[in-house]
Amino acid sequence: MKTPSILLCLIFICSTALSQVTTGIAIIPEPVSIEKTSGVFSLPESIIIEAPLNKVLETTISFLKERLTVPTGSKVSVVQSHASPTIRLVLNNVAKGTLGKEGYQLSITPKGIVITANTPAGIFYGVQTLVQLFPEEIESKSFVPNIKWEAPAVEISDYPRFGWRGLMFDVARHFFTKDEVKHFIDDMVRYKYNILHLHLTDDEGWRIQIKSRIAAFKFVVRTLPNYTAN
Repeated sequence: MKTPSILLCLIFICSTALSQVTTGIAIIPEPVSIEKTSGVFSLPESIIIEAPLNKVLETTISFLKERLTVPTGSKVSVVQSHASPTIRLVLNNVAKGTLGKEGYQLSITPKGIVITANTPAGIFYGVQTLVQLFPEEIESKSFVPNIKWEAPAVEISDYPRFGWRGLMFDVARHFFTKDEVKHFIDDMVRYKYNILHLHLTDDEGWRIQIKSRIAAFKFVVRTLPNYTAN
């Protein structure tokens, strides 16, 4: 019967909407726990990110740095230690069981921001949530003037319900450029999907160029009865 399924969907949608109305904060997907506290955090013109020396964190830091500089015009520096950093990224020395491999805790106060996780993956997802808390212009690829770069003061604890969170991208039955695929991946991780299923081949086409096979392919084509050189 479809009625119970439809009812469950409506309950889920209503509970999510109610949570967002209660806190006044919309994050996709909704965190496990979110508590709005008093005040707001305002980005300063000079931002200091404190982060541990970890090669796996470099991509996350680069992403965060781009988001905080391009649209805002602020300057960002990354250090391993600072007395009062703007944003602190912390990897737990002892793993916190509830967070698992992809969970995080995000604390925003008027004085600063702290993202804590067991692994670099958790830090990455915490950064994705942080970006959503700023005005939507934070996604701009160019400087945006006259914006109050503020985020609400909150305490967030979040971890995924499912380990496998995938999206399929069908590049076999429709051609996409490399930039379009990269844009799809950027959108995908923004909402904390972690598995990309590339549907590469079907009867319509094979979308990956394999240079080591090109010569063999040309040889086979030339042996076809109706082959005509151009």
